Order: sequence, then C-alpha cells, then structure tokens
Amino acid sequence: MDKDNISSTPNTQRPSPKGFYWEAFKTFFKIGAFTLGGGYAMISIIQNEVVVKKKWIPEDQFVDLIAVAQSCPGVFAANISVFVGYKMRKTPGAICTCLGAILPSFLIILCIALFFHQFMDIPWVAAIFRGIRPAVVALIAAPTFTLAKSAKLSLANCWIPIVTAIAIWLLGVNPVYVIIAAGLGGFLYGKFIKPTE
Repeated sequence: MDKDNISSTPNTQRPSPKGFYWEAFKTFFKIGAFTLGGGYAMISIIQNEVVVKKKWIPEDQFVDLIAVAQSCPGVFAANISVFVGYKMRKTPGAICTCLGAILPSFLIILCIALFFHQFMDIPWVAAIFRGIRPAVVALIAAPTFTLAKSAKLSLANCWIPIVTAIAIWLLGVNPVYVIIAAGLGGFLYGKFIKPTE
C-alpha cells in the first residue's frame, strides 16, 4: 500500500497525493474565509467537508480529533486543521491545511487593522455585526447535537456535559481543571470499570 495513502478505513476515500494538497488548501481556505464566530463555529463546516462530502476521515475519528484539538493549547481552528491534515498526509498535509485555515483570517484582520478607523463608527457596519451574532450562536450550537450523537451520549452519561457546563458557567470552575478531571475520569473508567461491565 502506498505510504502516502490515508488509513484504509472502509468509509474513507483516497485522494491522489498530487491533487490532495491543493484540494485540502482550497477546502480549509474556504472554511477559514466563511466561518464567523471562531473555531467552534467551524466544527459543523469542517465536519460537512471532510467527513460528509469528501469522506477523508470517519465520523468517529473526527470526534476524537476534536477532543484532542480542544485539549491542546492554541487556537482551536489551527489545531483541528493541523490534526486533519496530519491524519491525511502527515507533516506536509498539516502545513497545507493549517495555512488554508489561518490565511483568510490573517488577510481579513490585516485589512481591518489598516482601515478599521475609517468605518468603525458607521451605523450600518455595527448593524451587520449585531445581525451576525445570533447566527454565530447557532453555528456553535448546531454541531453540539451532532457531536453528542457521534460520541454516543445517552441518558446514562448525559449528566457529564450538563454538570461540566454548570461547573464552568455558574461556579466559575477553570476549564483546565475540567479537562484534567474528564481525562482522568475517562482513564479510570476504561482501566477499571469498563472491563467489569
């Protein structure tokens, strides 16, 4: 098997090595250019592109990549693009997807920094951003239900995200401690409880 090919998971496609890098760059450039609201709003778009349309990565592996990307320091959008690219074509793939994801933001922010003072007080610009905010909330909320289904959340374990959200939102618990506790709890469950079930 060609070492450049991706994992032979049944529900993944194998793009040719020559065409993959340009296709991956275009895909993540499009994602980076049209995603508003930060990295979490990207989840549904990335999932639609790399899991549903192109079938580069199986859905269960995509959920794992999101978990790892969220646990790593740095910008989530860059993290998830690096992990997807690395999964597909190792380091060259990671560089390609990461550049595609961050380049639109860099260019847009550069333009805003150069000309922001000229339109920051224009009423219709402020109105546009007020209209975008609810859509951003929906973009972040929508993949939550899809990921919950992919992660096989049930009535038995749905208390975990609920308690986590309450701990962070109402009690002010640092998310770092939540991540560490969740990782430790998952390890202990897999090590001692699951084998006895």
